Formats: sequence, structure tokens, C-alpha cells
Amino acid sequence: MSEGMSGSGDYVHFKAHVPLHHIPIGSNGTKQWRYYDYGSKSVVPLVCLSGTAGTADVFYKQILTLCLKGYRVIAADAPPVWTHQEWVSSFEKFLDAIGVHHVHLYGTSLGGFLAQMFAQHRPRRVKSLLLSNTFVDNQAFQASMSWSALISWAPEFVLKRYVLTGIRDGPQEPQIADSIDFVVSQLETLSRDELASRLTLNTLPATVGQLGLADSSITIMDTNDYCAVPNFLKDQVGARYFGARRALLKSGGDFPFLSRADEVNLHAQLHLRRAGVEGARQVVPQSLARNPAPKQRNTSFEERKRDEKVMSTVVDERPEVDRDMKKKGINGNTLRRLSTDNLFPTNSSSVGEIKDEERSLMISEERLHLDKDLKKKGLASGSSMKRLNSGSLFMSSNGSGSFHRNEDPLGSLVNDLLVPQRAFMRPNGSTSSSLMES
Repeated sequence: MSEGMSGSGDYVHFKAHVPLHHIPIGSNGTKQWRYYDYGSKSVVPLVCLSGTAGTADVFYKQILTLCLKGYRVIAADAPPVWTHQEWVSSFEKFLDAIGVHHVHLYGTSLGGFLAQMFAQHRPRRVKSLLLSNTFVDNQAFQASMSWSALISWAPEFVLKRYVLTGIRDGPQEPQIADSIDFVVSQLETLSRDELASRLTLNTLPATVGQLGLADSSITIMDTNDYCAVPNFLKDQVGARYFGARRALLKSGGDFPFLSRADEVNLHAQLHLRRAGVEGARQVVPQSLARNPAPKQRNTSFEERKRDEKVMSTVVDERPEVDRDMKKKGINGNTLRRLSTDNLFPTNSSSVGEIKDEERSLMISEERLHLDKDLKKKGLASGSSMKRLNSGSLFMSSNGSGSFHRNEDPLGSLVNDLLVPQRAFMRPNGSTSSSLMES
């Protein structure tokens, strides 16, 4: 199995560039909403609400993709609350605190149920709903959990074990397996009160009432394979919003926003466009625009040509060597221009001769610079010092193709005085780091 999403380049990039916020809600400020908010502030945001096991982090792929297209995405985690009405009130205060009035809600599982409850009780604030693997009535969950009245007293490990029983075990395709691993890792970050609160909201009997939102403003996006939400509950959602747009994913499990992120992002973008939201122009956050996630990096033709041009200028670092080689009859036909793929002559019979000539020329050049440095430092001139040999300045071959530095006190002194050191050629066709830094 792969290393998982928690160690993936995309998630590391997300954590490095998208800040996590905390905002207190209530008079005493003890309850805090935890959220990510990224993208253009000029458009109505898409607020993402996770299920029982998830956190705001599970929507990182939606934030990375949609905000680059000019949308604003908010992924939020609620503090522990114990009734649906309390959650609606807390969510409204959260939106007021961050200065957001109208929202598009994307909810999955319990998050989708709560999104519908908010749309029912605060209809003027909700512009549209994107629902995934969710339900309109949770009495089936209450009936299947005989000890639901004891949730608030249950220890943390019991609550986590119960949540994990709803996640399908066994062999899975890599994308789904990675999504499960990531959500389980996020589950471990939740406190006992947070878990107890979510399970209480999931099992406290309630039914979504009539919404003031037109069915045309609702998109239902379900997966067609295994899901913790029974099919008959998902069918109830489709029957309730008969005129809603349907988006059926062939597979994806419980967490398609991770395992089928490309499809989910596409449907989310289409949903927002149908709701009248277009991505704002020239509003890509600078941190994401300059350093896109690894799989999103620009590999345009112009950028590749620019990189090739930069690499081809390596030869300009040593014009003196080129001129001396021409005097000795080593022309461009014998020695190709330096590049990243070919650093030595193609004529194998002249390789040793050219390398010796080149090393001698470079040593002479180093001695000239050394004399200047010694005079500046007030040291003796070259006439009062022993002539430097090639071993004190450069790596020498040990006959096996590798290099080592000669144990020479004078060479150590010289290496300390040379600022910067000149580049040298390696038999394996690479250049030293000093060449790229000079």
C-alpha cells in the first residue's frame, strides 16, 4: 500500500500554504470553530461539512483545486454541541463571525444532514446544496445503536471503535484504501467530546422538513458502491428532492471527495455554475499560484524551453577554457557544447587527453586567483611558497571512478582561501554544485 494521503505531496503542500483558523463562538468563548478559508473573498463561498469521522482537513483536495479556479472554499469543524438546533445556531454565529452571509453548502453523511437542517431553519442564507451519501431522516441510526443514550458517558476508545465499525474493512482499490487511511488518521485527532457530540447528532431522532430552496438548486452526488449510509436512506433523499440534479459516481466508497477528487471537483464546479457562481478572475492566492501542488505544476512548452536555455548557458561559465582549447586544436566538432546530458567529448580516443589539458588549464587559472587572494591577505607571494599541485586544489581519481580529497595541509589552506571554488568535471558526466552556484 502507498504511504497514504497524510504523507502525500498534495497534503503537505496544502498544510504549508493554507492556514488553519480557530474562532471562538459564544459569550465565554470556550467553544471554537476550526476551519480553513481560502480563495476569492468576492464570491459566495462553498462551505464543506464532513461526516462523523472526518475533519476539515478531508476537503483539502477541493480547496487546492477549486480556489485555483477562482472559487472560495471553507471547510469547517463544529465544536461539541448536543442538539440539532444548537448546531444550527452555532453555525450561524460562525458565519457571522467570519463575515459571510450567503453560502453554498457541501455536506457528506452527517454533514449533509446538518446542511439540510440549516437550509430549513435559515433559508435566506443558503443559496444551494450539494449533498453526498447523506439522509433526510436519522431514526434508522438511532434504532441500530441500542446504547445511544449512553454516548455522553462512553469512554473515547469505545466511541472511536463504534465509528470505525461503519467503515468497510478488507481489500480495497488503492485510492479508496488511501482515503480510508487518511480519514482514520483524522479520526485519531478528535477528542472524546467531539466524537460524542457527532454521534449524538447522528442518532438524535430528527427529520428534515420542507426546504425553501428549489430542487433546481440542489445536486445529489452519491457513490454506487459500498457506503455506510444504507441505500434506502439515500433513495429517500432522491425522492424528497425529485427535481434535483443527480450525479452518480460508479465507485468511491464513503469518501469520494478523497478517492474520486477529480470527479467530485468537476461536479462541484458544475453545481456552482448552475447556482450562478463563476470563479473570480485573477484572484488565485499567491502562495498556491507560485507553488502549485506537485501534480499541478506547469510543464508548458515555453517553460521547458526556458529551462533548456538556462542549462545551455553553463558553457559560458568557462570562456577561458574554451579559448585555450581552440588554440590547442580542440574545436567544437571534437568537444560538444556542454549540456546536462553530455559533459564530455564524443570521441573516446581523445577523452583522456582533453581531460588532462582541461585540468591543467583550470589549475593555472586557480593559481592566478590564488596569488591575488594571497596578496590581498598579506601573505607571501607564490615565489616564497611551494607551487601548488593539482592534488591540493581538486579531487583526484582513486582509479575506481570515485574521487577523494588528498590529505594535504597546504591543500586545506588553499581550499579555505578559494572563494568561490571553481568547478571541476566528474567522470560520471555531472558537474559540481559550485558550478551551478558560481
